[in-house]
Amino acid sequence: MLCAHLFTRIIPTLCCSVLYVSSFDSVVTKLQATAIESENPPMEPEDEEWENRGGHRLSWTRYHRHKGLHEYRDSRADPVSRYTPSSFTSLIVSDIDSYLDYLAYTYTDICQTEIIGKSSQGRDLKLLKVSTGGKGKPAIWIDGGIHAREWISPATVTYILLHLVEFRDQHSELLDSVDWYILPLANPDGYEYSHSTDRLWRKTRSRVGGSRRGSGCYGVDPNRNWDFHWAPGSPSDSCREDFSGPRAFSEPETRAMSEFILSRQGEIKVYLTVHSYSQMWLVPWGYKEEKPRDYYEMYTLAEKGVEALEAIRGTDYLLGTAAELLYTAPGGSDDWAKGVAGIKYSYSIELPDTGDYGFVLPANQIEPVGQETWAAVKAIATHFADGHN
Repeated sequence: MLCAHLFTRIIPTLCCSVLYVSSFDSVVTKLQATAIESENPPMEPEDEEWENRGGHRLSWTRYHRHKGLHEYRDSRADPVSRYTPSSFTSLIVSDIDSYLDYLAYTYTDICQTEIIGKSSQGRDLKLLKVSTGGKGKPAIWIDGGIHAREWISPATVTYILLHLVEFRDQHSELLDSVDWYILPLANPDGYEYSHSTDRLWRKTRSRVGGSRRGSGCYGVDPNRNWDFHWAPGSPSDSCREDFSGPRAFSEPETRAMSEFILSRQGEIKVYLTVHSYSQMWLVPWGYKEEKPRDYYEMYTLAEKGVEALEAIRGTDYLLGTAAELLYTAPGGSDDWAKGVAGIKYSYSIELPDTGDYGFVLPANQIEPVGQETWAAVKAIATHFADGHN
């Protein structure tokens, strides 16, 4: 979803290609920028020097880096030091991978990393399993970063990990009763590209058809690539932002995720995929307007999450299907999780805001968005910790 007034906060210096919005025919100019003031607060000279030494290209990477720079620097010097919420102002691909490794290294009794696959450019798809052990427990899956430009998504998923693991004493029952599979970054190639080259990049970075230097387009929309009602009505133009791919599961990222989820079919009871923006909690179906037979049960549990979320700071969320609140979109991961993997409670969470900043949400929103989303996730998990199915 993209609103035209998003661009009022961007200083444009380069116009690159076009952006087709969802399933509509309208076209808006896609602007690349060298500065977004809300994402790029001024830095102290010593922090700027540290930033440059880190080898991070372009000023976009400061999006999550300024507020927590000192904590981040200290944590690199001491790999077993406790992270703080502000550490999550620094989130490039290597930061996310390092944090998962840190959790697995520090909390060996409950955390284990697993590489579930590789991206088209060879980056790891690194998942963290959080479990106190034992068999027969329901599991919750959470993924983030399917769409590259939605930086608040992996930041929020990583924030959830912070509280789930490092503050586990505050909610031990959620770990004793529920297993967790968490993939903060499902599209590492696109995410990296959004930091280095094109802040508003959405898709993967696979070669599509005859794509090569000077010819063709790159990437597939990974949330249109799942093999459940894939492609009916989808655009065949590979340059489209919502291009669904040459075939279902053409992307190694979506393939790896689906294979892992199916290998735990029956165990995973909740599928949560975290996106932005629009402040919505979306329930299947997305590919058609008709609702599932068990929609009321799905809606009722989602309502608990939304109520817990809104209680934190009053953020208003809409609750309903993607087809009724947004538009019909085939090949989505949440539809596949329900329709193929048989996960009854499958949801897509669209984080803030509603368009003032859009995809370039300021870094000072990471912590409050993380807090309220974590409250929602806790409410969902409590349902299963209390013995409900």
